[in-house]
Amino acid sequence: MRRRKTAIFFLVLGICLIILAVALNVGWILLNLRQVALLVFGVIFFALIITGLVLNTIFLVREIRRSEQHDAFLNSVTHELKTPIASIKLYLETLKTRKVSPEKQMEFYDVMLADSDRLLNTVEQVLQASRTKEKKRQLSISEVEIGALVSEAATMVKTRHNLPDGSIRLAEPSGDIRVLGDKAELLTVFINLLDNAVKYSGDDPKISIRTKNSSLSKKVEIFIKDNGIGVAKADLKRIFKRFYRVAEGEANERKGTGLGLFIVRSIIEKHGGRIRADSRGEGKGSTFLVQLPRA
Repeated sequence: MRRRKTAIFFLVLGICLIILAVALNVGWILLNLRQVALLVFGVIFFALIITGLVLNTIFLVREIRRSEQHDAFLNSVTHELKTPIASIKLYLETLKTRKVSPEKQMEFYDVMLADSDRLLNTVEQVLQASRTKEKKRQLSISEVEIGALVSEAATMVKTRHNLPDGSIRLAEPSGDIRVLGDKAELLTVFINLLDNAVKYSGDDPKISIRTKNSSLSKKVEIFIKDNGIGVAKADLKRIFKRFYRVAEGEANERKGTGLGLFIVRSIIEKHGGRIRADSRGEGKGSTFLVQLPRA
């Protein structure tokens, strides 16, 4: 609906520009004897036409970029859905047509369960991205103990990726730190952030989490730092946009839909918080700072 309204606006703008151009030509003829008036009206109409053309060009460039992002998103989602389905089908066909030892069967079941989790995670991300756009959707706000919540997210991510002990380190917060928010939504935030940290940290992820009360505002600050491939300065703000994926470099080789950080930012902003990404450059890791209202 929003894109349709925008397109209608620029269509009307184009029609108005045509009318202005016609009026300019007619005025040039009618006001030929009045040089001063002609100059004034000519300058005004010319400025309006140039402004309209600039706006129209900006709109078209944005639409082209958005279309490219949509295409990239569809390709990513198709891959994320097709790959685990093909894998599950292959293992099921093997179990059906061949005699497999009990040990091998258990291995096949583990792989199929992992593929099912990957498939479910992709579907949940798409649904979550759709839900974040619902302005009327109400949050179930309550006091949430942030240390326990982050610990729960870390445990889930460690289990999902079969990470060894010590790969995710949680610094003990000083005291009982609570935030105001929807527990389920906030859990989604930290699972997504930790999933990203693992995905972009290579074979030996080292992730640290630190929580503290902000000394400058009534906020709780959660720092999530990894030893991954880092983020280029030009991409630090863009990575939170829907469908956005880094176009070049090692980050582009990672699988994903481009929705994770968009979902994270949407949920945090609905809670009245903020998120920021920092990195010293490619290959030097990343740090994400989440700020949430303190209870």
